[in-house]
Amino acid sequence: MLDFVKVAAQMGTVGQVIRQGAIASQQKQARALEVLTAMAENLEHYRQAIQAWGESFPFHAAEPIESLTVKHAVPPAPRAHTIFATDGSQIAPSHHEIAYCYLINVGRVAIAYGQGQRPHLDSVPQLVYDPDELGRSRGWGLTIEDWLRYRRTQTEILALVELIQTHKEQAPSLALVDGSLIFWAWESLPPMVREELLMPILAAWDELRAKRIPLVGYVSASRSQETVNFLRLGGCPYPEPNCALHCGQTSQTGFEATRDRLPCQVFEPLRDVLLWQAHLAPQQYSPLWRSRSRILEHYGEHHIYVAYLHSGSEVVRLEVPQWVARDADLWQQAVALTAAQIEKGRGYPVALAEAHNLAVVRGSDRQRFFALLERELIKAGHWHVAPSPKEQRKRQSIA
Repeated sequence: MLDFVKVAAQMGTVGQVIRQGAIASQQKQARALEVLTAMAENLEHYRQAIQAWGESFPFHAAEPIESLTVKHAVPPAPRAHTIFATDGSQIAPSHHEIAYCYLINVGRVAIAYGQGQRPHLDSVPQLVYDPDELGRSRGWGLTIEDWLRYRRTQTEILALVELIQTHKEQAPSLALVDGSLIFWAWESLPPMVREELLMPILAAWDELRAKRIPLVGYVSASRSQETVNFLRLGGCPYPEPNCALHCGQTSQTGFEATRDRLPCQVFEPLRDVLLWQAHLAPQQYSPLWRSRSRILEHYGEHHIYVAYLHSGSEVVRLEVPQWVARDADLWQQAVALTAAQIEKGRGYPVALAEAHNLAVVRGSDRQRFFALLERELIKAGHWHVAPSPKEQRKRQSIA
């Protein structure tokens, strides 16, 4: 058991530290807004700078495609519309269980508003017990946990498009996924692995584009600094932002700083959501930004753009493919329907919350899963079926 008396004794300074951090954050917010306003007056200069030198930056900086200081009002959502959403959960494989396998469970939701239809709510489980599939990740230098996480991401998106294909929608629609559409970790994967994961996703997004259904990656409590990092150009004291020349050196492994703190690092550790929280009012959203993450070089026409929406309860990061960002009607539709979902869910989209509830695998579900698996193994002739002694002992206490 957790000893709360001992924990409480260690919490004495937590409130003070948080208060000091909040004061420092407010100061950085004010400074960032000053730089934002100053850079807006010469935006083209900074856009040219990031295009010329961005590849050498030791940080990820997004590129604005609108005025830095613009504030858009959230448009009203049409009365009749449809929201599609998916979310996933999993049971990870363990050598201590009765069988080495994994399960991905995807919750699927389709809610038609103002159309007199019942919502579609279901979950789709996928069990993998193929030794070849389970062993593939080792040959690529990946842990089975990483591979499972990547496959779950892929499965959620494919399940979303499959759900949409079963509905003949006439009303404006929105496809929602929980989390980022920028698969940052896939950049370092071997090319054949990255292609196996990414190609089916991009093909599915092609179908959404053909149906003119905007896709939004909904990122709550985002820790991104992509837009704040663009402001570092405004804090650079040199004629051009040549990081390797002025602040470090380049090597085979990338940029290596020659000082503890770079002169443009005046906002650290300010995050994007805190910047836009200070700039936007509730029911406003930021200008669009083009992400410059290197993994997006493999996305083709689905390059990802981002914006920040102040929902009232929090500032959320919205990610959309290029074909949504560059189509004014689709982008307005995406923002309006996302904001309406947040309002209906009192701070979080209804469809995503329901998809999560359908997908989540609880402790009791896990026990029933392995009980069912044990029964099937016994039916198949495996009489000595039991978890490892370590797992059995963890489930009960002698003391």
